[in-house]
Amino acid sequence: MTKQNVVAPEAVAIPYPPLRVASSTAAPGGGGAAGYPIPRKLLTKLELGGATNGWVESMLASSPTHAKASAAAAVAAAALDGNTSSWTVKHPSALELFDEITKMSKGKRIVMFLDYDGTLSPIVDDPDLAFMSDAMRTAVRNVARCFPTAIVTGRRLDKVYEFVRLAELYYAGSHGMDIKGPVKGPRHAKTKTKAVLFQPASEFLPMIDEVYKALLVKTRSIPGVKVENNKFCASVHFRCVDEKRWSALAEQVRSVLKEYPKLRLTQGRKVLEIRPTIKWDKGKALEFLLESLGFADNEEVFPVYIGDDRTDEDAFKVLRDRGQGFGILVSKYPKETNASYSLQEPSEVMNFLHRLVEWKRSSLKHHSRV
Repeated sequence: MTKQNVVAPEAVAIPYPPLRVASSTAAPGGGGAAGYPIPRKLLTKLELGGATNGWVESMLASSPTHAKASAAAAVAAAALDGNTSSWTVKHPSALELFDEITKMSKGKRIVMFLDYDGTLSPIVDDPDLAFMSDAMRTAVRNVARCFPTAIVTGRRLDKVYEFVRLAELYYAGSHGMDIKGPVKGPRHAKTKTKAVLFQPASEFLPMIDEVYKALLVKTRSIPGVKVENNKFCASVHFRCVDEKRWSALAEQVRSVLKEYPKLRLTQGRKVLEIRPTIKWDKGKALEFLLESLGFADNEEVFPVYIGDDRTDEDAFKVLRDRGQGFGILVSKYPKETNASYSLQEPSEVMNFLHRLVEWKRSSLKHHSRV
């Protein structure tokens, strides 16, 4: 990783709100570990869900090859709105409308939620090499000093922490099935924030490990496939697999999954993911963190979620349904989305984060003079 000479704006340290421990009892399956129970209003949402069909068709539709990307984008635009320009009207650039966004958040407490792959780091062929730049790390660190900030990702928690290396953030790994709070508070804070540990699907850990090992054996005959153990889910990356082999790969994954009726398959950007059948996703993780921070029923909170993948749509939808805050989709191409705004790539995400810090610093200076 090469260092980039980017000068970030001076950060303004803002205290994290104290974490509130909900008064519910823990749910079966490990929720409430380390003395941090599941909020009562979310207990009813841990129910079994169904499976996903049409794997190959979905793989082809959502993961165009590089050679077909432009054509696929044009087709998507036509299917959604008729042309790309009309899509950007519905999902305008968060940078171009930055002043509008800050006006909406005036007088409210911003809470930031950030996906990792494709949002803070570029999408790469080898998921083990999805490094965050030093400049992006500085941007995220500065934002976390101004606003409570969480990384919400399909990655296993320890892996994404290895990439990000910022102890002052909240982390929700495995699509929110493994959540921890900051291991240290901001430098100005008088007390350290107590770490949160929340694992609503811990009973599935042995099963996920079995599936991961079975997938390693089953898929080894297909060149380019990468199987990853993300602790609470097993991921099968097919970005480097010849498109002609996708059908065979889907069948191999199906043959393993059929032995585990308590697991389901979901899909991201050129990745098939096997997860527990509990109804828990990035949207539920967002709700859990807001409630843990004391913001569940607070109209003065303004959540902002930035992500690029299909799995982030669960969080976008939660914010849209709440009528509170908004989602920002990171994509160069039109996609059907519940996000309100868009950014094209991680470099624009970094620019947006820098501007948020600058805006917060200016706001504090203005109030100090009044």
